[in-house]
Amino acid sequence: MAQRLLFTADIAADLEKVLSDYSYDRLFVLTDENTHRHCLPVLADNKLLTTAEYINIRPDDTYKTLETLSSVWQELSSRRATRHSILINLGGGMVTDLGGFAAATFKRGIRFINIPTTLLGAVDAAVGGKTGINFNDLKNEIGVFAPAEIVLISAVFFKTLSREHLLSGFAEMLKHGLISDADIYNRLFTLDLSHPDNTDMLSCLKESIQVKQQIVEKDPYEANIRKSLNFGHTIGHAFETFSHHRNQPVQHGYAVAWGIVGELLLSHRYLGFPLNIIRLYAAFVRQNYGVFPITCKDYDYLYERMTHDKKNEADKINFTLLSDIGKVAINQIVSHEEINIALDLYRDLFGI
Repeated sequence: MAQRLLFTADIAADLEKVLSDYSYDRLFVLTDENTHRHCLPVLADNKLLTTAEYINIRPDDTYKTLETLSSVWQELSSRRATRHSILINLGGGMVTDLGGFAAATFKRGIRFINIPTTLLGAVDAAVGGKTGINFNDLKNEIGVFAPAEIVLISAVFFKTLSREHLLSGFAEMLKHGLISDADIYNRLFTLDLSHPDNTDMLSCLKESIQVKQQIVEKDPYEANIRKSLNFGHTIGHAFETFSHHRNQPVQHGYAVAWGIVGELLLSHRYLGFPLNIIRLYAAFVRQNYGVFPITCKDYDYLYERMTHDKKNEADKINFTLLSDIGKVAINQIVSHEEINIALDLYRDLFGI
């Protein structure tokens, strides 16, 4: 499942070159309302897009639903898309996840190209071949593995991102550093997220994406080492779902940043992960992401959400944990009691 990646300084020109390499009958572009307004004009010089059909959906992860997916299928069908058509997904992770799933399932699969417009989308959702939608209040519960023909990555889209959205993507970069190499991890803290330098950001982004790419190529269907990419996500997804449950939704990357704290604490208890690294990481998270507030009354809800994690086997909650930076242990079964202890330690660490 090797996936072509193209890092580009001229996204309009390079997309035109890429499209000229393909034979297709119809070209479709999927955007959400935000990317249609702010990102589509960046591609205005691409002559091949003048004949494209455009599909526009509502923004935000709350619309990554079966209803939205059905509306995209309906648009493709009514506009006579065939198995020889191509769909371009222009947007953040919600667009590339849903658009990739729509393409992979329409007429048993049409080709698609991902152009991530957020840092989170570039470092995570657009690369690796995972597609899907949320279902029954669970993140990415329905989906398939289906790689894009190519992923085009341009920092030009990141210029308009808020600090909040940059931090959301940065959390996934921190995860990639933790599961791979101390040098990669420590280099991330040299970035100035308040005034990001595009050259430095793109350099760290390439390094981070290559971490994911190498893992995916070894294990495309998440049978083994690809589970390492879920580090921080078992607790993080539970936090994210809980934030929607109490009508105070948080960014995905923020939930992952907090989830990493919880799973580092589990890593310390099970595998002896160094406490000094946990304290430094938690201090960075508190300063930049704030704190996700929970009480002991929330533990049962959070645990129940974790039982739905896709890594689980035979009703046992299955974590990826670390003994040190770059030293990954997958398939770590953690008890209900130990999860509650980790949540206690999380609250103690953040003083909540």
